[in-house]
This record gives sequence, structure tokens and C-alpha cells, in this order.
Amino acid sequence: MTGATGVLNGATVEHLLKRIPSSRIAASVRDPRRAQHLADQGVRVRQGAYDDPDSLRESFAGAEQVLLVSSSDITANVVAQHRTAIDAAVEAGAERVLYTSAHGTGFDTPYPPLAIHAATEQHLASSGIAWTALRNGFYGDLNQLLGPWRETGTIAKPADGPFSWVDRRDAGEAAAAILTDESPLDGPVNLTLPKPVTLADFASAASKLTGRRIERIVVGDEEWVAGEISNGVPEQAARFALSMFQATRSGHFSESDPALVRLLEREPRSIAQQLADHMLA
Repeated sequence: MTGATGVLNGATVEHLLKRIPSSRIAASVRDPRRAQHLADQGVRVRQGAYDDPDSLRESFAGAEQVLLVSSSDITANVVAQHRTAIDAAVEAGAERVLYTSAHGTGFDTPYPPLAIHAATEQHLASSGIAWTALRNGFYGDLNQLLGPWRETGTIAKPADGPFSWVDRRDAGEAAAAILTDESPLDGPVNLTLPKPVTLADFASAASKLTGRRIERIVVGDEEWVAGEISNGVPEQAARFALSMFQATRSGHFSESDPALVRLLEREPRSIAQQLADHMLA
């Protein structure tokens, strides 16, 4: 797998180690020194980079399945990187490619990453290899999603709609379950909370956790962008973040799916649990 030194696929490796011998796990990483902790546990670590197909073919050699984490290189042609990695897995003889996609993936969306995922899934479908797209709900830094709510007592963001916010530990565990399942899942698999949430739900959960009222304040789109710019955020980055809120309120993330519960064999971590963990971090 790629991205094994990150939070998401790091969790996947952690759960794979509980399910199968370490000798059956391999990591393709840009800097093997950062994966020494995996090598110490018996994981095969090889150097590989999305812009170096030769290194990828070598690092994928002997793999039955390859799990590709979506590229985070904002300066690169990400779709081209994904195509390179998929082609390298095919050329290395892998039987299946799995890819960390996103819930709501499609070309007709105001949120740009979803089109990148759609193009990647399109290439997977035309690659001739068995494939699985792990369409995870949103995840990441709660500080970026909610802002400085503990200091201000408010979650002041643009209008939003229902979406799924999953814990990366749960997404990683689900990926490990899929990788080791005797009945492979083909095509897109939605990995979401059982019920979508809104920022108002986050405010309610934060209020209960802290014992004080945390208010959800809706800020106009342009007012919010202007405020971000005044705080030093580049306008392009602010408008990119705004597109996520716009996509939630147009219903792109309103559907839920039982697959994550089924794979975990339990309820995934709720937003209240994620907030509590975040507050302790």
C-alpha cells in the first residue's frame, strides 16, 4: 500500500497486523526512513513515488492487492499521478487495486476533489483489473472544519447541508477488513456514518461535551471568504474550502450507507466521540 506513514493508511496497516502475518504486508513510501517502525514489525518497506513509475513497479512487485491512497500533492497533476500508480500496479501483476476515493464522487459537483476521484475511478474501470473504490466520508482536521470554537464559543462557517464526517481510524480499519475479506467488494463502496450530520450537530455535541453553549452561526459566503483572506488565507484556498460547504448544501453528501457498520461490526465513532478525542489531543 501507499501512504502507510500517514494517518489513514497507517491505521490500515495497524489493523492488518492484527489480521494477517506482517510478512504479507508491504508498504511503498517516498521516504523509507519514515517507515522504519513498520520495517521493525516485519512489514516489507520499499521506496516508491507517484511521479516515478519505475519505483512503483518495483515496490508493487509480488503484490496480490495494491491499496493506493489519493495523492495530497497540490502542486502536481493528481489524476496523472493516480493513473501512473494504477498502471504500475497492473504492470506489476497485481490482481486488484483499491483506491481511497470519497463519498459523493462525480464530475458534476462544486467540490473539485470529487472530479479528481471520478477521473481516477474511470481509469480504474478501464484498466482491466479488479478494483475497489473506498468512498470515504469527509475526514481530517476538526480545527479546519469547525474553526476556533473553543475560544469563541461559536462555529461560524458558511451555510452547510448534511454530510458524513468519519474517523480515519475507522476508515483504516474498514480498509483492512476489505483487504482481508474472502469475498472482495467490487467497484465503489460508500464508507459513511449511519446518519449524516451538520455543523449544527457538531455545535450541539460540543455544547454537551463542554457544558457551555456553543452556537452555530451561519456566515454569508462572500463575508466568510473576506474574513478568511483578512486572516491571511489565500483567496484561492478560501474559495476551495467554500466549495465544500456549497457541495454539502446541494445534497452531494446527504446519503448514508450501512457498509461501514457492517465492515467494522460495530457503530463507527460518532462526531461526539471524535470531538472528545480531539479535545484530549
